[in-house]
Amino acid sequence: MPAIYVAKSATVTEWASDVGLGKNVFKVGVSDSPEAALAELNAGVCGGSDWTIVKSADAGDLTDETVVERLAKREKMIDPKLYPRLRGAAGLFKVKLENVENHLLVKKALDGGEIAAIKIKPADIATYLLSNAQR
Repeated sequence: MPAIYVAKSATVTEWASDVGLGKNVFKVGVSDSPEAALAELNAGVCGGSDWTIVKSADAGDLTDETVVERLAKREKMIDPKLYPRLRGAAGLFKVKLENVENHLLVKKALDGGEIAAIKIKPADIATYLLSNAQR
């Protein structure tokens, strides 16, 4: 069963921070399973071999291209042609924490929860990316 995954690598995050892209860089894609995606990513995608799957969900009939296209409307996709280190790897996104915070605040308000200060974690970012990819 295909799965949408959100992955993060400390090596790629450090590189992105060094080149001015920031720390919140995540890889989003569709694979046969999260384990298969992890094996493929750790084979050296974007120069990182320390990838971890932050969160995954059932993809249904979505393809990798559809997911990337949907997310590119909301978040800035890093162009793999501009950075030689990426070597054509599509699906790497620079996530704005303000967008994630707004998403969480609206969700809490609609659920009737108390609105308080939010500390954003990688799992929150992954949930945000997955929800936007599936819409």
